Amino acid sequence: MTASPPSLHDALDAWIDAHFDDEVRFLQALVRVPTDTPPGNNAPHAERTAELLAEMGYVAEQHPVPQAQVREYGLESLTNLIVRRRFADGGPVIALNAHGDVVPPGEGWTHDPYGAEVVDGRLYGRASAVSKSDFATYTFALRALEALGAPLQGGVELHFTYDEEFGGELGPGWLLRQGLTKPDYLLAAGFSYQVVTAHNGCLQMEVTVHGKMAHAAIPDTGIDALQGAVVILNALYARNAEYRRTTSQVEGIKHPYLNVGRIEGGTNTNVVPGKVSLKLDRRMIPEEDPVVVEAEIRETIATAAAAYPGIEVDVKRLLLARSLKPLPSNRPLVEALQRHGELIFGEPIPTSGTPLYTDVRLYGEHGVPAAIYGAGPRTVLESHAKRADERVELSDLRRATKVVARTLLDLLQKR
Repeated sequence: MTASPPSLHDALDAWIDAHFDDEVRFLQALVRVPTDTPPGNNAPHAERTAELLAEMGYVAEQHPVPQAQVREYGLESLTNLIVRRRFADGGPVIALNAHGDVVPPGEGWTHDPYGAEVVDGRLYGRASAVSKSDFATYTFALRALEALGAPLQGGVELHFTYDEEFGGELGPGWLLRQGLTKPDYLLAAGFSYQVVTAHNGCLQMEVTVHGKMAHAAIPDTGIDALQGAVVILNALYARNAEYRRTTSQVEGIKHPYLNVGRIEGGTNTNVVPGKVSLKLDRRMIPEEDPVVVEAEIRETIATAAAAYPGIEVDVKRLLLARSLKPLPSNRPLVEALQRHGELIFGEPIPTSGTPLYTDVRLYGEHGVPAAIYGAGPRTVLESHAKRADERVELSDLRRATKVVARTLLDLLQKR
């Protein structure tokens, strides 16, 4: 009996297996160029990525954001990349987006954060999991698809951007506003064991409390901005008890919450502080209205400040990232990812929401059906993202690349 020829999906898998060492080397090269944000000097990484892509035969359009905008945003340099591959007319254009910027490594590493060491089947390094891994996943999924030589219609775009840590407005947001892209579907960097279809929103604000400096020996001659800030902090944190009573109907998302992540102020230990600023982060579930949320926080601050006479308070919005809500129009993309994810990983791949906020919301705001899927473990905690010894399992990288390549084939293959 003559053996049946391998399926196109099997051929994709075989190509990815044969070129997996190249994929790992590509990821190592990306990890070895720092993209700490802040300070956000990320144009050099975009240039290096474009060079590596050129070696594979891809022309990466380089779209530098005007320097004045970058500086105003709080970054140093930012260049976005787009690779476009067009096939026959008639099919959808699928954009694949991953971000290269990442928080600084911090302390506690047992591996060089920029060494991209491979140890026991894991590649270690800052951004190895979130989300330079998906620069590799998406690039090699596209390479496998093209190597297949099957008749395709539509197109694929690689969007590699560099300001997710600051909200994405000068990355995907800028590309979309400039009219540089308008895909029919969007797949964004994620992890391998679930397809994320919704996420929290995020409101970040800076609260500055102004008092009056005085010598600590005669504190009554001043107005203590720190004590005023404590009153405000207590009022803000008290709201977390209320937030826990509001639960989301989206699987994977629980309730709203508020965090104060940074406090600065005072001049010396023997001086009554005349100015204190704090930065807060309010996570919003998909069911919440950002306008209402911001109004409530401002009212809470104003009421608390009124209870401490003499202080003045300025409130500034730093970021408003809207939530991503599940869109039924993303079903072809989601179902293909789930179908092939189950085949490749040997277990069901559920849909879920995530308490994180991502750049995907920006595509959603432009009406682009989106999903989040890529190379990574079951949870952010397992990846060590934003912690010491961030890592990606190479087995997840290999399998996620196959899932994405198969999904692209299903959506783009001529019928």
